[in-house]
Amino acid sequence: MEIKVVRSKKRKKTVSAREVDGVFVVQAPADMNDQDLQPIIENLQQRWQKKQVKAELDDQALHRRAQELNREYFGGKLKWKSIKWVTNQNSRFGSCTPAKGTIRLSHRLAAMPAFVRDYVLIHEMAHLLEANHGPQFWKLVNRYPKTERARGYLMAVGLEEIED
Repeated sequence: MEIKVVRSKKRKKTVSAREVDGVFVVQAPADMNDQDLQPIIENLQQRWQKKQVKAELDDQALHRRAQELNREYFGGKLKWKSIKWVTNQNSRFGSCTPAKGTIRLSHRLAAMPAFVRDYVLIHEMAHLLEANHGPQFWKLVNRYPKTERARGYLMAVGLEEIED
């Protein structure tokens, strides 16, 4: 995306940015040098991109899919407070906080095949019943017939550790 820097003598410290007709317009103080401005622009671009990605993800569709998987693999007995896509998980693909009933899936998962997304969702949903990765947990997760295939996919791209 093209970047256009607009400098203003009225601005003293703040830098802001927005997208206008496909151009990333950065407004900065007139006396800020390019060396100081560059990392700020990069940070603003990353934040804007994450916001765009998040806007494209549909939490309601994710919730509906979780309900379908709950019926199919857990007999409809799981209950949660929220299931959402997030853009701040960069070292894992999902997380579950059983005590709060929350499940979060990384936006990076959205670009992966559906069977991998389903596996990660089932994996996190299983934590609502088993908070650890013990035998009972894996018994629940392995109800999903593509677990091994999905784990293999994640291992092949270097994103899942091999665990028993």
